[in-house]
Amino acid sequence: MELNEKDLIAGLKSENGREQAFQILVNTYQQRLYWHIRKIVINHDDTDDILQNVFIKVWNNVDGFREDSSLFTWLFKIATNESLTHLQKERKHSTSSMSEMSNQYLAESLESDVYFEGDEIERKFQLAILQLPNKQRIVFNMKYFDEMKYEQISKVLNTSVGALKASYHFAVKKIEEFLKEDHTR
Repeated sequence: MELNEKDLIAGLKSENGREQAFQILVNTYQQRLYWHIRKIVINHDDTDDILQNVFIKVWNNVDGFREDSSLFTWLFKIATNESLTHLQKERKHSTSSMSEMSNQYLAESLESDVYFEGDEIERKFQLAILQLPNKQRIVFNMKYFDEMKYEQISKVLNTSVGALKASYHFAVKKIEEFLKEDHTR
């Protein structure tokens, strides 16, 4: 059974249709949310854990969803926040500097990921993305991979469209520089 977003939200907020609507929500958004989270935290197992937390939060908080934004935007916001919280926890367990540890941890996760199916060019591209600061990396991923519009990203990240465009531009430049340096070695 497929529902439009308004009906899905109504189902999620009703006692009778909640479980069925929630199953539709999971089936509809699970894959997109998985890949969004995966691009942030890299590791498959961590992604699965975070995705489960996202759906638990949605289940527990759907009555508080004010519908100021689309359901999709709300879900991406929760997924992004859960992913960033996970990265912050990982950093606390490290004695290295925060950005150094984050990049190192994510690069090591990518290198050891048995689920990564890309070729060497894709691996270098992913490593270039991992060199970005978290915010730039998330903006780049949402724009480049998820093909989200700046207005949607703005609602997810609570940032102005102008700031997002600047972040994306700087991210692209840094990725280009990384790939150029990497090719000369």
